[in-house]
Amino acid sequence: MIAEIIAAGSEMLTPFRQDTNSLYLTDGLNDLGVQVAFKTIVGDNLAHLTGAARIAISRADIVIFSGGLGPTEDDLTREAAAAALNIELHPDPAILTQLYKRFAARQMVMPPNNSKQADLLDGAIALENINGSAPGQFLDTTVPDADGKPIRKIIILLPGPPKELKPLFDHQVKPRLAASLPPRHLAKRMLRMALIPESHVDARTAPIYKQYTDVETTILAGAGEIQLHFVCAKPTLAEARHRVDELAEKIEAEMEDTIFSSHGESLEEVVLLNLGLRDLTLATAESCTGGLLAERLTAVPGSSRYFLGGAVVYSDALKTTFADVPAELVATKGPVSPEVAHALAEGIRARTGASLGISITGIAGPGPGAPGPDAQKPIGLVYIGLADAHQTQVKEFNLFGDRERIRWWASQNALELIRRHIL
Repeated sequence: MIAEIIAAGSEMLTPFRQDTNSLYLTDGLNDLGVQVAFKTIVGDNLAHLTGAARIAISRADIVIFSGGLGPTEDDLTREAAAAALNIELHPDPAILTQLYKRFAARQMVMPPNNSKQADLLDGAIALENINGSAPGQFLDTTVPDADGKPIRKIIILLPGPPKELKPLFDHQVKPRLAASLPPRHLAKRMLRMALIPESHVDARTAPIYKQYTDVETTILAGAGEIQLHFVCAKPTLAEARHRVDELAEKIEAEMEDTIFSSHGESLEEVVLLNLGLRDLTLATAESCTGGLLAERLTAVPGSSRYFLGGAVVYSDALKTTFADVPAELVATKGPVSPEVAHALAEGIRARTGASLGISITGIAGPGPGAPGPDAQKPIGLVYIGLADAHQTQVKEFNLFGDRERIRWWASQNALELIRRHIL
C-alpha cells in the first residue's frame, strides 16, 4: 500500500515555515510497511485543497491530512475532504459537548465558530485530541474506480501542531492501521561513497539493481558523496532484509573500497572507527577550512580517544608557531603550496605526538590569495598533506563553487585521504 500526505496551510508556502510533520508521519508509516509515494503542500484555499485531495484519493491507498482543523474561516481540511469524497459533514454531539466543557473549564465562552471542529466526515471515527481542541478523524471507506469497482481508501485527518499530531498519530492512528492493514514490513539499507561522480556510480550499479525489481533503489548526490538507498517491502521483515542485504552485497562487490559505509555511517565516523581499529591517533592543522575538519571529527561521540586535536593556522605566523613550518618556506613558496602543506602535516604530527598529521591549506575565496607567491593562484586551489611515521604525501585539488562549498569539499577530501591511507 502507498500513502500520500497533504499538509494544509498557506504559511508553509512561505520562506518562514516548513512542513516537518510529514517527516514524522513517513517514519511511522514505514514502520507499518507503508511507503509514502507523494507529499503535497496546499494553501488555505478550498478549491485548491479539494483538488489536491481528489488527486491524492485517486492514486494513494492512504491519505493523511495535517493541519486545517482549527475553528477559523481558513481551516478547510474537513470541507475539502468531504467534497473530494462526495460525502457530507455532520456535527457530532459528543465532540460539541467536549468543546463546551473545554472552554467552560477555562472560564471562557466558546465562540460560535469553534463548533465547526465537531463536524465529522460521514462514517468517520473521531480521534480524541487531549492536547488541543481539534479532534482527528479516521475514515476507512471505499470509492469507485473508473469502472465503478469499489476500492478501499483510508482517509485520516490530523491537527497541524506537532505536539497534537504526534501523540494522536502514535496512540490512535498507528494501532488502527496496524490492525486493519495486511502484514507488511519495510527493510532499508544505505551505501555511501565519497568523491565519485553520480553518473559513474549509476553506470556500474544499474545493471545490478535493475535485476531487483522488488527493491526500490534511489541514488542521491550531494556534499561530496553519493548515497544508494534500498527499500524493500515484504510480508515479513526477514524476507525484506534478505533482499536488500543481497542487493547491497552485490553492489559492494562491484564498487569495492569506493564504499566507505554500508550501514549509513558518516565519513568522519568511519575514519574514527578505522583509527580505533588500528590504535592510531590523528591531529589536524587547518588553514582555509578554519577548523571545519576538526569540528566534523569532534561531532562524533567518543572521538577524543583517537583525535588528539589540532590547530587553526590561519595566519602565516601561526603556521610557524603551532606547526613549526619555517617562516622562510612560507615566504618563498606561499602558504598555499605543496611544500607548506607537507611541512604543516609533519609539524602538527610532531608537536602533538599523533600517529597521523593532516594539513589543509588553500584559497577558498571569494577573493584571490594574499599578496606574494599566492597572489596569482586560483580560487579553489587546495593542498592536503598527510604524514605518518614513515612518509608524507601531498595532494593538490582544484575545487569549484563558493567559499562554503570549497571548505566543505576540502574537509571531505581530507577525510577520504585519511580513510584510504588507513586501508
